[in-house]
Amino acid sequence: MNKAELVDAMASRAGLSKSDAKKALEAFVGATTSAMQNGERVAMVGFGTFSVSERAARKGRNPQTGATIDIAAKRVPKFSAGAELKKAVDN
Repeated sequence: MNKAELVDAMASRAGLSKSDAKKALEAFVGATTSAMQNGERVAMVGFGTFSVSERAARKGRNPQTGATIDIAAKRVPKFSAGAELKKAVDN
């Protein structure tokens, strides 16, 4: 499912116009992104939790040359599925 299909599904399930559903989705994505940029978790009980994970600096290897390279530490987004979502997907 892509973004347009998700907007269509949200509009039909919630009885919204497609433009309102698109605004709602964009607001959710924007609010979640802002919270995560500030290092906050976004938890939706039953669905899951969006959080930021820290990756430590490490040594890597260029597969073409075999040269050792330094990979910098970075922050990455993480999603952990909630119990209800896991159960729904398993059925």
